[in-house]
Amino acid sequence: MDLTSKFRETVVSVLPVMGIVLLLGLFAIPAESAPPHWLHRFLIGGVLLVFGLTLFLLGVDMGIQPLGERCGAALTRRRSLALLLGAALAMGLIVTVAEPCVQVFADQVIGIFPAVSKPPFTLAIAAGVGLFMMLGMLRSVLGLSLKWMLFACYTALFLLSLWSPAPFIGVAFDAGGATTGPMTVPFIMALGLGVSSVRAQSGDSFGLTGIASVGPVAAPLLYALAIGVGTLTTSAAPAPEAAAAAAPAATSLLAPFLASLGPSFHEAFSSIAPLFLMLIAAQFLLLRMTGRQFSRLVVGFIYAFIGLGIFLLGANGGFADAGHLLGEALGQLAARGPFHYVLLLATGLIFGAIIVCAEPAVWVLTEQVEQVSGGAIPRRTLLLFLALSTAFAVAFAVLRAIEGFPLWYLLLPLYALAMLLMPFAPDPFAGIAFDSGGVASGPLTSTFLLSFTLGTASAGPAGAADPFGVIALVALMPLIAIQLMGIAYHLKRKTPAP
Repeated sequence: MDLTSKFRETVVSVLPVMGIVLLLGLFAIPAESAPPHWLHRFLIGGVLLVFGLTLFLLGVDMGIQPLGERCGAALTRRRSLALLLGAALAMGLIVTVAEPCVQVFADQVIGIFPAVSKPPFTLAIAAGVGLFMMLGMLRSVLGLSLKWMLFACYTALFLLSLWSPAPFIGVAFDAGGATTGPMTVPFIMALGLGVSSVRAQSGDSFGLTGIASVGPVAAPLLYALAIGVGTLTTSAAPAPEAAAAAAPAATSLLAPFLASLGPSFHEAFSSIAPLFLMLIAAQFLLLRMTGRQFSRLVVGFIYAFIGLGIFLLGANGGFADAGHLLGEALGQLAARGPFHYVLLLATGLIFGAIIVCAEPAVWVLTEQVEQVSGGAIPRRTLLLFLALSTAFAVAFAVLRAIEGFPLWYLLLPLYALAMLLMPFAPDPFAGIAFDSGGVASGPLTSTFLLSFTLGTASAGPAGAADPFGVIALVALMPLIAIQLMGIAYHLKRKTPAP
């Protein structure tokens, strides 16, 4: 447990974001139109982000990840397929309903589509995650091909999309990214690692998150078909995030943080509590750990709770407003000519590249990949490809926010490319790629990047572009980038040294 090392990593991740926002904010946002203290709030939010992320990652290492690994290994040793699949379904339901990103996302959908009811919509997404976690566990136990399963799942998904209402397609693909938040991803990845450790196939531990992400995309499409295409008319009311960003700013420096203090820690508690109850149930029914082992996991959960609460407080209190302001200012400048248009796209590229490195789940995945591969897949290389992929995803999202063209123009060819790369990507890169798509779309994506894109859309020429699709693109691009990384890695190994 190296607290200093984790703190250093988070500082290196967050400081570039803060530096670029400060630089652009001073020159792009007119002082007379900017809310008071917005820059100071952004700086305070950045500091909270660093400390919160450090504690959260420490808690994941001590509590959440060991719980997932122990549960996966213990369930596999019981040699009861029904027990393993039933537990996977229950765990998928619990962690998804508790995921704060899912609750925020459901509120946003209701703001755009009044016909949608939050409880059944949320339960449909959770059921999708649980069912496809069962499918992923079944694949792992039976030793089925991950590539063929992913290909079959996504082919069925696109066939389902052809029958679904067009306005809801962006919602569905964004739901797949919203479910893979700071609680869900570490637990699912650790669960897969625990199952594969008993089967002595460590490289097979990747891909469970990728398979589980298919369910929450299919569930909203089926929900839309169930309630009827004709009822899915959009509302003129802005989404909660957009309304919050457009509301008059408080004059007090600390007012947004004080207002976000309760909700942020409530979200953190709602995320941690179900997993903590799962820890207690697993201890008595399945794991039977020693007192020292159990106490260590409890301390880890406490660290994760405090860290996630501080992280969300910093993101909600300082980062979201700054993202919307900057996006709106650059969107207005983009209408002036090609130079400012290119500046906006370049800003999207830069933000995408650096913000993904501050996502909590990204650090969990890259560390696990490096450990399981024995250092053969370095963390820095994986981070580089993730940064490049997210950079292009945000640039595409900004371009769509300005021009307002259909999301399908991007999703269809890019997903087709990801499917075509699968036969050529060596194991385990296909599984890592689809897992990476889930981890890239975390709380910073749904706060800062989404707010930045919404600000751009509100000021751009299109003006009325829907807010959905940003998370979907961020979850999509790593599928291509990481598989290309695997192909390059494979070719390099085959090339003889001079």
